[in-house]
Amino acid sequence: MQRGDLFAEKCPSREVLKHVTSRWGVLLLVALLSGTQRFSDLRRKVNGISEKMLAQTLQWLEADGFVERISYPVVPPHVEYTLTESGTEIAKKVEALADWIELHLPEIITAQNQKSEQ
Repeated sequence: MQRGDLFAEKCPSREVLKHVTSRWGVLLLVALLSGTQRFSDLRRKVNGISEKMLAQTLQWLEADGFVERISYPVVPPHVEYTLTESGTEIAKKVEALADWIELHLPEIITAQNQKSEQ
């Protein structure tokens, strides 16, 4: 199998990058690092995400092979989401990015404020 090329305009890796690095993609991947969770649990954990965006982002991550959707044949429906092996690997990488941002947030805000004052 050939490696992707993010710099090539038509490379499908760009779509995967968009899914993983979107605001909701990052937050859901990091949230799922703590283990298998239900849709409603993820909605509560990821403050501000709409049901539509939650469902859409989970579908993208599932299609990319990062999230597994487990549906139980019960009433009412019971669905859980968990990271696959590759999902855990990529989630740890975006978690490092999110951690870096949180750690450096004061200096980022200072830079933003200085830019807006100019």
